[in-house]
Amino acid sequence: MEKFPSRKKNRLKEYDYSQSGYYFVTICTENREQIFGAIENNYVILNGVGNLIDQWWQKMFEKYDDISIDKYIIMPNHIHGIINIAVGAIPCNRPIPYRPIKNNKNHTIKGENTVSPLRKISNRYNGLGQYVSWFKRMTTNKYIHHVKINGWESFNKRLWQRNYYDHIIRNEKSLQEIREYIINNPATWADDENNISLCSQ
Repeated sequence: MEKFPSRKKNRLKEYDYSQSGYYFVTICTENREQIFGAIENNYVILNGVGNLIDQWWQKMFEKYDDISIDKYIIMPNHIHGIINIAVGAIPCNRPIPYRPIKNNKNHTIKGENTVSPLRKISNRYNGLGQYVSWFKRMTTNKYIHHVKINGWESFNKRLWQRNYYDHIIRNEKSLQEIREYIINNPATWADDENNISLCSQ
């Protein structure tokens, strides 16, 4: 299957990412460092870090009762996953007005990239950004714990890139195509844009 072309790193300003529907997200490690495992014979072989990421991706759906888990895969340096907001919701079909939120200094905040996983800032916005921010923060904290206790190699500055990619899934056909893309991702790793080993070839 061809690379999925329409992920967007910047959130749509007019879109409410807390409304019901399916969302395809891609979250990459800082500098696309391959620290979660390797691809062997078109299968993902997760290491200890990858298993940690897998554990907390699933815990995200246990913590928030308004989302349900769908297809996902952890690759050597990123995770692809579908998040369904509101169990049983149909795919989104239209945007609704964006509602800005003020922080305690009366500054407008929007988008996941306003929250660093290393800073103790509460999530004051709802929806997709809240879930991704929580996931990144928890996995970062747990990774730091393993660095201190189990001698894991420390990461440089941060575990994850500041932002993430998203795609609003608007119909059943797109949903099925993205599920297939996720399932087939290990088989296309040699040509994946996130495979930094391609840059040295």
